[in-house]
Amino acid sequence: MKFYSTKRQSEAVSFEEAVKKGLPPDNGLYWPEYIPRLGQEFFDRLSSFSLQELAHRVLSAYIEKEIPEENLIEIVEDTFCFEIPLKQVHEHIHTLELFHGPTLAFKDVGARFMSRCLNYFLRNDDEEITILTATSGDTGSAVVNACYGIEEIQVVVLYPDGHVSRVQEQQMTTLGGNITALKVKGTFDDCQRLVKSAFLDAELKQSLRLTSANSINIARLLPQSIYYYWAMAQLGKQDAPITVSVPSGNYGNLTAGLLAKASGLPIDHFVASSNANDIVPQYLWTGGFNPKDSVRTISNAMDVGNPSNFQRMLELCGNEHSKMTKDITGKSYSDAATKAAIREVYEQTQYIMDPHGAVGYLGLKDYLTENAGIRIFLETAHYGKFMDVVEDSLNQKLDLPEPLRAAMDKENLSIPVSSDFREFKEILMS
Repeated sequence: MKFYSTKRQSEAVSFEEAVKKGLPPDNGLYWPEYIPRLGQEFFDRLSSFSLQELAHRVLSAYIEKEIPEENLIEIVEDTFCFEIPLKQVHEHIHTLELFHGPTLAFKDVGARFMSRCLNYFLRNDDEEITILTATSGDTGSAVVNACYGIEEIQVVVLYPDGHVSRVQEQQMTTLGGNITALKVKGTFDDCQRLVKSAFLDAELKQSLRLTSANSINIARLLPQSIYYYWAMAQLGKQDAPITVSVPSGNYGNLTAGLLAKASGLPIDHFVASSNANDIVPQYLWTGGFNPKDSVRTISNAMDVGNPSNFQRMLELCGNEHSKMTKDITGKSYSDAATKAAIREVYEQTQYIMDPHGAVGYLGLKDYLTENAGIRIFLETAHYGKFMDVVEDSLNQKLDLPEPLRAAMDKENLSIPVSSDFREFKEILMS
């Protein structure tokens, strides 16, 4: 299968080249030339597959023979090596917990799959590759964990100073080795702009082999579609319509869900649940897409003012607003509403949501008042990564999980930088 640029000004490439390059030369995003339809027999047997079997069947349809079957099976088994349970929170409301990986966030799956694909493709290369990734919180920790110690890969992660939780910062700034963390004076959008500018800089492209580890990299995006197949496998056959609410920032996770639906997965509707950074919900409501500077919220991983994956969402709906609104409803919530939701669900069920999952829950709850059926919201990170917010919402102290506690006393090795591209470029060149 070939992967083309959403801007259609670059040549289509193989999966290997799309992973290695990260971004096409025309600054679009790589997208598969077609979406494989997996067949009714596959969906009838969905609940009989293990998570690894399911992932292999779906992903091999995109990768085909570029990675031999035995190697792809090994990559898949090493990626999907932890549970992704579907849990009931209320009657007709479930949550899919995506935080059981090594950094306790949903980004672990995409980061592990991408790093292992890169490691396979670089096995016979003499030249190392440099991963550039901008993060609003969880991407950075997942990528550095997945790539730490791989000799062929250098990682440079950019995060906005003061806009990530302390736990998130410690997870991505304390490893050293082949990991460099840059603390950018600015917002996530500044970090993302620096990364995209680097891919367009002729001197950098000549000096370094660059790729991206954000969801703009197709190898990050494709494995996230497995969440939706696996949720349906655990749910079993249902007669009622099924809606999934996705806490959304850069919209990679929602795009992956739409990709799964396009392959034939029987999800009826999605809710794009956002915080105050409501650019995509505004598009769904009005038809106008108007990027703006991101604002800081307690659900910081969703603080994105110009979401990259909107380009791919447009591809899926043929650039038609009416088609997108048929599949997606947009919702937006304040910090106060998010905290109230954390408190409400805990008081009713003793279930603790993180701020991002709480936004997803709110979108689902509002949609439920208007529509019947079975509802799933995604819990994208363990609440311990946002302990101050959750403890304040619940007015009680909670225990930090051991994987997070272990990072807190290590030395922060980050390098402070401005949002000026010239300074960033000098660091990369050195």
